[in-house]
Amino acid sequence: MMISGARREFIIKDTHRGLYYEDGKLTKILEAGHYKIPPRKRFFRKLPTVECMLVDVRERELTIKGQEILTADKVAIRVSILVQFRVTDPKAAIHTVDNFEDRLYSDVQLAARRSLASMTLEEILTNRNRLSEDILSDVTESAGSYGVTIRRADVKDLIFPGNLQEIMNRVLAAERHSQAQLVEARTRAEVEQIEAESRAEITRCDAQADAEARRLREQAEAEATRARAEAETQAYAERVKAAEALESHPALLRLAELETLRELAKNGNARLYLGLDRVSLNGTDSGKHDS
Repeated sequence: MMISGARREFIIKDTHRGLYYEDGKLTKILEAGHYKIPPRKRFFRKLPTVECMLVDVRERELTIKGQEILTADKVAIRVSILVQFRVTDPKAAIHTVDNFEDRLYSDVQLAARRSLASMTLEEILTNRNRLSEDILSDVTESAGSYGVTIRRADVKDLIFPGNLQEIMNRVLAAERHSQAQLVEARTRAEVEQIEAESRAEITRCDAQADAEARRLREQAEAEATRARAEAETQAYAERVKAAEALESHPALLRLAELETLRELAKNGNARLYLGLDRVSLNGTDSGKHDS
């Protein structure tokens, strides 16, 4: 947008910059602010003719639609590309090229053709980002020479011939099916592995429990055997002490015999045989007597 006319006031917003011309010569670049074009004459002296061109420096989008391009394997595809850019050097954008948007359109179009012509269809399908990267790297330097900075250059659409589209759909369906089968097989294998690990863990825990129970049982049996042995040893020791006491004190032995007889006497069926060492079983004297 060109602003001219003596004494005309105008405002430049933050979204624009102004190219200030005097008699057609660029003298300065105006930032955002309020300005006024001076009169053409002052004190009978003719002043330069002033004009100001506004340049939009906001980020904008440019879409290159429906470009039919042959790939390296001679497959015709139609591609649409979205470019995001902004003017960073208003002077270069206006003075270097006739129309920087048209120039950018042509540069992106040619970059896309060069990139696609070097790629096969399979490469395009498997690495779609490469096309965007090629366009961006190819156009960035040339666009910078006329004051434009490229933010992004992305492939918006890829359209293939009808029969090829059908084939691709079948291929994609087959790939999705195979991926689903792969996921199912992987899931089944993981489930089987988890079940096997669970069974192994249960078996291990059971074996540990059995071993612990057996150890405790054997420990208890050993403890009982030890206790019995200690009890028997203690009983033998008590008997030895009792025997020693009886041997040392015969009266104690007699008292023990009397106590035993007292207990037996309480039982009417008990039979006592006394003096068997002197009397025979038929009641006669076992010794010899003189007549």
